[in-house]
Amino acid sequence: MTPELTRHHSGGRVTATMVAKHAGVSVATVSLVVNDKFRGRVSPANVSKVRESIKELGYVVDRVASSLSKGSSDLVILIAPDISNPFFAGVIAGIKEIIADRFQLLVSVTDDGNLPQAQEIRASLEYRPSALLIFAPNESFVHDVRGQAPMVLIDAPGMEHVAPTINIDIDASARLLGNHLIGLGHRSFGYLDSITGSKTFDLRREALMDQITQSGGTESKSSTASSVVEFEAAARAFESSWAEWKGDEVTCVICATDIQAYGVIKAARKLGLSIPGDLSVASFDNLSYSSISSPSLTSVELPSVELGRAAARHALALIDGEMVKVAHEVFAGELYVRESTGAPASTE
Repeated sequence: MTPELTRHHSGGRVTATMVAKHAGVSVATVSLVVNDKFRGRVSPANVSKVRESIKELGYVVDRVASSLSKGSSDLVILIAPDISNPFFAGVIAGIKEIIADRFQLLVSVTDDGNLPQAQEIRASLEYRPSALLIFAPNESFVHDVRGQAPMVLIDAPGMEHVAPTINIDIDASARLLGNHLIGLGHRSFGYLDSITGSKTFDLRREALMDQITQSGGTESKSSTASSVVEFEAAARAFESSWAEWKGDEVTCVICATDIQAYGVIKAARKLGLSIPGDLSVASFDNLSYSSISSPSLTSVELPSVELGRAAARHALALIDGEMVKVAHEVFAGELYVRESTGAPASTE
């Protein structure tokens, strides 16, 4: 089947035959170009002719017909738990930087901070994506969508045996932050976790608390609360936990994400606490706002753009049949020490 290039022109439907005539090439050549199968089969000059004709005439590919023709579409789908978190803007930017010349990115998310269920993305899968990029999945979800398209997992520790996986070095990130806080003399901590149930958040908390125990000895202790990754929800969670944490002599609150840390800072001020005088606050993500918040926020930068780029590169390799074994790539975080844990104001 030759996919049609659809646009009504002079009252009629324009087909691949008409595009071929305009470009001065065969219909088969048009089909190879629009289906991205021209490499080694169509001369660069003819590829340019077809693309210039399509651009000049303003035609677009009928993607449903195209996906039926070649078995997959020119879509890559990112399945993520929470697009409202600015962290994902970096992931998306990294993916698009790599795939933009060949594929379009479709993002599938829910509005509750949890990974979509397999049945929720069935409609998207009907477009026959060329690849799936899945952020912080669980194994049951991966099992449910396996076989639909080549798959790359992002921030999926412990799942390296399942598919190519792009991870954050959680232990290294925990060491950076834990050593910094213990070095400041903190021994009693509050930890505000995410309630998404994602394994990556569990490992982030466990690695940090293990590092704090190792660095601070048996005298260190921690208490945990949780909220969705949302500013006001985090503020409420801190307010409801503070009486208990104050009784435990908590001097530092660590948050799973910067978004939650902003809420903690707001709530602490409402309760009359000064930061970092009465309470230090630190977190993970290092969003762009964290360097200009008041006070500026100490945070471990998780390399969102690099994660997106690496995942996209692995996806392209799978699509092109260049990778035959499971690959695993790991990126370390970087600690930015700022006013919320006592660093002087800076001009980053």
